[in-house]
Amino acid sequence: MDTRGRLVAGSHNRNEFILINADENGRIKSVKELSGQMCQICEDEVEITVDGELFVACNECAFPVCRPCYEYERREGNQACPQCKTRYKRLKGSPRVEGDEEEDDIDDLDNEFDYGNLNGLGPQEGAEAMLSSHLNSGRGYHSNASGIPVLSAHEASPLSSEIPLLTYGEEDSEISSDRHALIVPPFMAHGNGSHSAPFPDPSIPLQPRPMVPKKDIAIYGYGSVAWKDRMEDWKKRQNDKLQVVKHQGDNDGGNFGGNEIDDDPDLPMMDEGRQPLSRKLPIPSSKINPYRMIIILRLVILGLFFHYRLLHPVKDAYGLWLTSVICEIWFAASWILDQFPKWYPIERETYLERLSLRYEKEGKPSELASVDVFVSTVDPLKEPPLITANTVLSILAVDYPVDKVACYVSDDGAAMLTFEALSETSEFARKWVPFCKKFNIEPRAPEWYFSQKMDYLKNKVHPAFVRERRAMKREYEEFKVKINALVATAQKVPEDGWTMQDGTPWPGNNVRDHPGMIQVFLGHSDVCDVEGNELPRLIYVSREKRPGFEHHKKAGAMNALVRVSAVISNAPYLLNVDCDHYINNSKALREAMCFMMDPTSGKKVCYVQFPQRFDGIDRHDRYSNRNVVFFDINMKGLDGLQGPIYVGTGCVFRKQALYGFDAPAKKKSPSKTCNCWPKWCCLCCGSRKDKNAKTKKEKKKKSKHREASKQIHALENIEEGINESNAEKSLSMPQMKLEKKFGQSPVFIASALQENGGVPKNVSPASLLKEAIQVISCGYEDKTEWGKEVGWIYGSVTEDILTGFKMHCHGWRSVYCIPKRPAFKGSAPINLSDRLHQVLRWALGSVEIFLSRHCPIWYGYGGGLNWLERFSYINSVVYPWTSIPLLVYCTLPAICLLTGQFIVPEISNYASLVFMALFISIAATGILEMQWGGVGIDDWWRNEQFWVIGGVSSHLFALIQGLLKVLGGVSTNFTVTSKGADDGEFSELYLFKWTSLLIPPTTLLIINIVGVVVGVSDAINNGYDSWGPLFGRLFFAFWVIMHLYPFLKGLLGKQDRMPTIILVWSILLASILTLMWVRINPFVSRDGPVLEVCGLNCD
Repeated sequence: MDTRGRLVAGSHNRNEFILINADENGRIKSVKELSGQMCQICEDEVEITVDGELFVACNECAFPVCRPCYEYERREGNQACPQCKTRYKRLKGSPRVEGDEEEDDIDDLDNEFDYGNLNGLGPQEGAEAMLSSHLNSGRGYHSNASGIPVLSAHEASPLSSEIPLLTYGEEDSEISSDRHALIVPPFMAHGNGSHSAPFPDPSIPLQPRPMVPKKDIAIYGYGSVAWKDRMEDWKKRQNDKLQVVKHQGDNDGGNFGGNEIDDDPDLPMMDEGRQPLSRKLPIPSSKINPYRMIIILRLVILGLFFHYRLLHPVKDAYGLWLTSVICEIWFAASWILDQFPKWYPIERETYLERLSLRYEKEGKPSELASVDVFVSTVDPLKEPPLITANTVLSILAVDYPVDKVACYVSDDGAAMLTFEALSETSEFARKWVPFCKKFNIEPRAPEWYFSQKMDYLKNKVHPAFVRERRAMKREYEEFKVKINALVATAQKVPEDGWTMQDGTPWPGNNVRDHPGMIQVFLGHSDVCDVEGNELPRLIYVSREKRPGFEHHKKAGAMNALVRVSAVISNAPYLLNVDCDHYINNSKALREAMCFMMDPTSGKKVCYVQFPQRFDGIDRHDRYSNRNVVFFDINMKGLDGLQGPIYVGTGCVFRKQALYGFDAPAKKKSPSKTCNCWPKWCCLCCGSRKDKNAKTKKEKKKKSKHREASKQIHALENIEEGINESNAEKSLSMPQMKLEKKFGQSPVFIASALQENGGVPKNVSPASLLKEAIQVISCGYEDKTEWGKEVGWIYGSVTEDILTGFKMHCHGWRSVYCIPKRPAFKGSAPINLSDRLHQVLRWALGSVEIFLSRHCPIWYGYGGGLNWLERFSYINSVVYPWTSIPLLVYCTLPAICLLTGQFIVPEISNYASLVFMALFISIAATGILEMQWGGVGIDDWWRNEQFWVIGGVSSHLFALIQGLLKVLGGVSTNFTVTSKGADDGEFSELYLFKWTSLLIPPTTLLIINIVGVVVGVSDAINNGYDSWGPLFGRLFFAFWVIMHLYPFLKGLLGKQDRMPTIILVWSILLASILTLMWVRINPFVSRDGPVLEVCGLNCD
């Protein structure tokens, strides 16, 4: 789509649409400028033909007339050009009318009698017909119930009942052998003005259509030389494709090993291109079997533990005992929810060479699927434009066909700084992209490429590499200076708002009230790289915002990108990344396509999730920012079930899954039929009757369908290999239902129904621009299923979990891909306060989902969700509630030390064995997980520590905030204030930011330390006998202190000096605890002071 480098802004609701020429002298031109000639009869746009040429009705004077007016003039008018009065000749694609002579140079059998018949069209053709009906409407046409244009009844040619029928080689007793002709659908017949649906009922007998008596009947059907040639061409193409046409998964949600192919003798696996594109790598049995045994053993030990705890209460501390038992039961239930989804962990391996052999044949255009890449940003002052620019550059330089990549940047803050930064980025990309592809460098984000500490000459043999690298580094430094200058300028906003280079006011000056904006920076014919090669598309999008509308934050912005990308490029797949997550592996898209385009089971994959890896984290990772345990253990476990959960970035989606379609149904195995019970069993009899009846209906339906499909369109079906899909089912839906689901944009609906993507070639750029502005308008989603069943799901700040959960409920499965070189890398908050606020947002989203109708505890039954996968989703929304028992449990050690009581009675030998077995099983489970997950003990221990730190702070506040928000409608925010930091490496790590989230863990830390001091002092005072019971209490307290140790280091900072605010809190809490100390008075006997006569005369 060529906008000639201009910004498109407008509002569909206000009927505003302008093009702002930001590079010239402020010219604002009409959209008609993009459309070429205008029809002189109806003033519509003259469309482009399938050959890419402007439609010309009259070859004598080229008088501009659109195809609908041309068809109407030939059918109803005087059949002559309005200007030169020359009779219109029949053009290719037009039906024959009375008076047409036989043109020897036009052999257009498919359209010679085409009066609006769309029967037999696949989802691609049907969707394009719907699109053309909206964009190229003219006189003589109207739309039926499904939105597909047909001619009125009086325009169809009358059909003769005496015309012979074509049986396609199958003889009929009622038809003689000399009466063979074509079959057409019934709604083509001359009628009384009513119209049938474009997809006829197979049970209705088909009627004949007239033929040209001068032409040989054999050329219309099977048996002709042309038909044999077409069949030979089809077989040759099928052989060249070297792909297996079997799209079904295994019983547990999709077999990526490809084992079922070996069972089919008709599909020999003799060629590398026919091999599966990926395979499962199960965890070795020497690692996974002991792990499973320990889990079962731990369950048994837990049973014995609770048996002892419940039967041996502490009578003199009954409240403490009961509280501790309730907390322990909750912890056990949480462990079960977290543990069992890791029962089937797997790894995967991809074969990029096979992908190239299958879809990138030498001398032919690439057949890899197109991918739209989404980058989301809001505030350029919080998300630096230089970081966003590096992410965009890494996308534009990805190792993928340039014509199949489109990068969409969503600026939800409508910031001119982001717009100008992208303009500079597009200019620098013309130099950076060819440099990356010429020397095959990694990573392809310049900031991280030039800053990495490694031998950049390794494996480089090109003699000009060093010289060009130095020149490119200098170019990038100049680019950074330009971006920094833009950021410095944006610090102070002018009173009148920002203006563009031509003096036009920036449309987004009011962040909360501005029109939608679209700018195509790269991807049109005028812009190539410095070597003259084509570049991927780069498109700036800022959706419309108006007061009084709910915009749904990031989820709403992503849905706007889904719609605008469907109108402009309409790739069947999309990749979404955060603005600070760049592509670290240039083959990341190919890795994903090994699963998405795998012919054995790719049809059931809704998304491919990559792990998150981070730069700029200190070596010790004291706050578990890398989250290695989750990405390398939990996600591998989920991959063996129905797939990993969606984590919000680094994920390649199938758009059909985002559109709310169900996963392709898998065929039921014959072994599952019930033949094992006697016939008198009522249950089996009932089910057998239903199955038998269903089988008879299916057979009857298939026989009718087989008869109805005997038409000339069967040749196209053979050629293309069309299978039933969600798109075909949706084509039969009424237009009203489609609009209720997707919104009132016929262009988007038509694009959504094209399973393989693609935008029709005969659509003008101006029409696409108008539709693109419409689909990003603020009121487009009203009374539709967007955010409910379609796109990113609304209702939670963690829209990622909810979106993935809905897809899994529709029967889709996901895939976890871990390439050897990390696919994506990003930045993480390494500061304590920022990290706690990040965890707070995640936990708040989980609380919102828990309190919504989409809670996995009660939502989605009867769908395709695996029960162990449901366990994982339940755990993902329940974990914030663990903060309450965790906070109470971490307080119990201090209470026990201060009061001299304990939660466990005197321990017997049996109890000692149970406790020791429980601790050993916990340690063994962790060790075996680290072994098969490839996680180090440091990462595992940091994860355990931060689970406690986040649980008693962020999770607790998220629970309170979520309850206030959902139940009371009260929104609360926690402010973060910086208190200074030192310069140098990892200076952000030592930056202290005060936030109320620090209060609970600080209090816990202090009271437990004070409790240890009190307990030791009491033991010293009371003598040797009190040391035995003290060890249990001290162990309990030290367990809490050790888990909070990273938090203590974060408070002390780099100089090991406690900040003033923490000192104040410490004095306050110490005073309270001192008063408690005085009240307890441990140095005085419980029965009062004992007075004895010393025997000395003090007088």
